[in-house]
Amino acid sequence: MAMTEPRYQVRLENVFEGPMDLLVHLIRKNEVDIYDIPIAAITAQFLEYLEWMKAMNIDVAGDFIVMAATLTHIKSRLLLPVYEGDEEAADPRLEIARPLLEYLQMKAAAEELASRNLLGESTFVRPVSREALPPAPEEQIVQVGLFELIDAFKRILDNLSAEHRVELQTDRISVRERINQLVDLFELKGTLTFTELFAADATRHDIIVTFLAVLEMVKLHLLRLTQHVPSGVIRLFYQ
Repeated sequence: MAMTEPRYQVRLENVFEGPMDLLVHLIRKNEVDIYDIPIAAITAQFLEYLEWMKAMNIDVAGDFIVMAATLTHIKSRLLLPVYEGDEEAADPRLEIARPLLEYLQMKAAAEELASRNLLGESTFVRPVSREALPPAPEEQIVQVGLFELIDAFKRILDNLSAEHRVELQTDRISVRERINQLVDLFELKGTLTFTELFAADATRHDIIVTFLAVLEMVKLHLLRLTQHVPSGVIRLFYQ
């Protein structure tokens, strides 16, 4: 798939997640057990995301390539025949399952600490009791990462009507111009859903440029993204 129209390159620089987060995203998306990962399917999906990121001119760090190589190696080992006496050999998937569990534990601890208000080097304020907060909506709100954003973007492209897949080559807007447009729009609206960023007659090029503009604005800390669960609606807040 070729999506090379906008030559603007987005360098994420640790604003979004790394390869472990993509792996966690795929495991959760496929609803599989960490100890029973369908390596062939997960590897194929991991490589597909990498191709999307490269096609969108998103700078893919080397650690994504290392993870892809690791998954491919595990997949190849699983394809090897098991001979008599090898029944107790370690499952090759443990090579990735153990680091995944450790990563999830560290991430959970980091998120728990980040949710506290730091007063000093080792002093935290008491969190506000839930009784003092207004009733929560039925839907849970979670932070949105790069891969949830890619999923939403792919759905919009998949739903693009046939007449908008073919477009003229003239009067194309650049990513920088789109960022300026979005800044004006968010200063007026304050918050929008991801789908509200795209006009009904948006072309494929318009959608790609808008997606890259959103990534750049997140990197510049101009936008904050949240997602409503289970509806999946992504909302962007101007900050």
